[in-house]
Amino acid sequence: MAGDNAPAIFAPGVLSGPGNDNCPSFTPDGNTVYFDIGTMILVSHRTQGNWSKPQIAPFSGTWGDHDPAIAPDGSYLVYASNHPVDGSEQALGITVKGKSFAGAGNHLWRIDRHGNGWSAPQHLPAAVNANARTYAPSIAADGTLYFTSRDPSGSHIYRSLYRNGSYQPAEKVLLGDAAAETQDAAIAPDQSFIVFSGNAPGQTGLNDFFITFRDGDHWGTPIDLGESVNSKTGRWNQWGAHLSPDHRTLYYTSDRSAPAPYPRTPAQARQQLAQAMSWDNGGYHVWSVSLAPWLDAHATQG
Repeated sequence: MAGDNAPAIFAPGVLSGPGNDNCPSFTPDGNTVYFDIGTMILVSHRTQGNWSKPQIAPFSGTWGDHDPAIAPDGSYLVYASNHPVDGSEQALGITVKGKSFAGAGNHLWRIDRHGNGWSAPQHLPAAVNANARTYAPSIAADGTLYFTSRDPSGSHIYRSLYRNGSYQPAEKVLLGDAAAETQDAAIAPDQSFIVFSGNAPGQTGLNDFFITFRDGDHWGTPIDLGESVNSKTGRWNQWGAHLSPDHRTLYYTSDRSAPAPYPRTPAQARQQLAQAMSWDNGGYHVWSVSLAPWLDAHATQG
């Protein structure tokens, strides 16, 4: 389907650096991006086509924060954090099979835009944060919140409608096989399509990206984004779907490396060495790929 639509590194050496960067979310004008490295959310601004050196976002750095998602109108941001929820100074933990993991939990928090700054973090209600393994938010234009929650059966995408200023009880989103695991939703603002990570038939793990389109009151059959994105040989992994401000480009995280050209010219060899010594270090980075082949094909069929 994608043909020559090859994924590309996002801002190599500037935003895609040696620090394992992922999950970029853009303001509506595309000139500010929030993303995370490890347990901090960073921010960078684009001026005259150039991205600034990333800085720790003003609301991050104290607790373990990640997965920022900006509302389509830019008025608020939702992110995952191990921020304490009981007024204590103890980071949120989890218990798995009777074993406790301090600081490894995640709930979703919201901050509202106030001029050039942000409000204090607001802990989302139990309708969203049903357990301490809640992450990967994505926001529709009407405020409906899509997110991942993990339980003993695995990872699944849920959504919580936003009505009259309140989040409603979450419901599991059925995307293809009901027995499959799903995570990392990137929802179109009008909820006409969704990109997500999931299991391919007969596959274990959550290493493939799919796109599926709204078909009346349900979702259509998930479409595999193909070998240019999904490694069918296990050479790399990918996760963390996010959409560009125009909703036609997928940004995601992968531990793939830029392929070396053969035969190499001396200049190409020097360039590859420079990359290996800086950002292309075998860690994971932000990549992007156009969704035009799938969006345009669907529009034609419709």
